Amino acid sequence: MSMISEMRRQLTGMLARGTLVLVDSAKRTQRLQMKLLADEQKDNVEHIEPYGFTANAPAGAEVVAVFFDGDRSHGVTIVVGDKRYRLKNLATGEVAMYTMFDGETDGHHIIFKADQSIEVHAKNISVKAGETLRLEGDVVRVHAHTQYAFDCNGQGQKWDGAGVETWQDDDTVKPHHNHAPPEIP
Repeated sequence: MSMISEMRRQLTGMLARGTLVLVDSAKRTQRLQMKLLADEQKDNVEHIEPYGFTANAPAGAEVVAVFFDGDRSHGVTIVVGDKRYRLKNLATGEVAMYTMFDGETDGHHIIFKADQSIEVHAKNISVKAGETLRLEGDVVRVHAHTQYAFDCNGQGQKWDGAGVETWQDDDTVKPHHNHAPPEIP
């Protein structure tokens, strides 16, 4: 047997491609159940994820696993991807994070754009800061279609389509003033 044939045989035993069946994301390192090519099923395969990133991929996602020294009793998953939901047509240099949404390809996503902007698409966004949240820019715009509200330590304002309510410390809510806020482009 030639050296190349022997290397090919060893690599074939070390690498495996297949599909994801189940994810156990409760452990410190995810454990996956996967169906590999040739109808081989593997349970409890570690999924090594990049530092700072984690995901719970849906069943049917594609996996690539490594079995060191060809020992199929202990594998490590190095890649999990799902072309059904991958964002397409990114510009050169752009980076995106995405998730599936009701089985459609137009789910939540964040795109770090080539023009140095960030595009966020989500049904709801919640930002919580333990101490300070600061928004800064040459131009800051906030626009709401149906309602806006803000409060700070007992003082605030709400607009809900019927008008504007305002309140201050130990005050009762002031009645609606029937006017609409200006549209912000």
